[in-house]
Amino acid sequence: MQIRQILVVCDITNSEGGLPSLRPVTRVAACAVIHNPLAKTARDDVSELIPYGVELGELLVRKALSVLSNPPVAYGKAAIVGVDGDMEHGVAIVHPRMGKPVRDAIGGGKALIPSNVKVAAAGTLIDVPLGDRDDPWLFDNIDTMTVMVPGAPRSDEIVVILVLSDSGRPRPRVDKDGYRPIKKSQDASKG
Repeated sequence: MQIRQILVVCDITNSEGGLPSLRPVTRVAACAVIHNPLAKTARDDVSELIPYGVELGELLVRKALSVLSNPPVAYGKAAIVGVDGDMEHGVAIVHPRMGKPVRDAIGGGKALIPSNVKVAAAGTLIDVPLGDRDDPWLFDNIDTMTVMVPGAPRSDEIVVILVLSDSGRPRPRVDKDGYRPIKKSQDASKG
C-alpha cells in the first residue's frame, strides 16, 4: 500500500446554538490518502483492497488517539474514492476488516462503526457519521463530522478516514422518545 499523505484534524466545540456545550466536545479525524491500485480497471474482484482496512485501521486509530485527550465514546469511518475508481474500492477497505483494529485500540466497541463511502473529485467534503461505540440507540452520541483533505483524492487515490469523539453532541435534547429537556445540573451555562 502506498500512502501519499496523512492528515489529522481536531475539532473542539465549546458551544452550540448560542449556548455553552454541556462539556467540550472533541472530534478527531485521522485521514490517509492512498494510491488506488484498482483505479482505471473494470473488474469485480476488489479483494486485494480488503487487507488495507486492517493496516489503515491500526494506523488511523493510533493517530486519532494521540490527539484525543479523553477516551472515545463514539466513532465513524468513511472513504472518498477518486473518480477513476468505484465505490466498492472504498467499501472493500472500510467494511470487512477496518473495525477490529479500531476496537482493539480503544478497548472495545460493541456497535457497528457507522460509515459513508462515495466517489468524488479532489477537495470534496464527506460527512462521517458517528455513533456510540457500544449502544447504537444512545442518541446523544449520534453525530457527524464533515471532513475534507485538500487536493485529495486525486483520480487514482482513495482517502480513508477514521473519526473518534470523546463526547456526544454539545447540547443533546432529543432521544428515541422525542424531546428531552436538559436538566439544570447538566447545563454547563450554570456553572
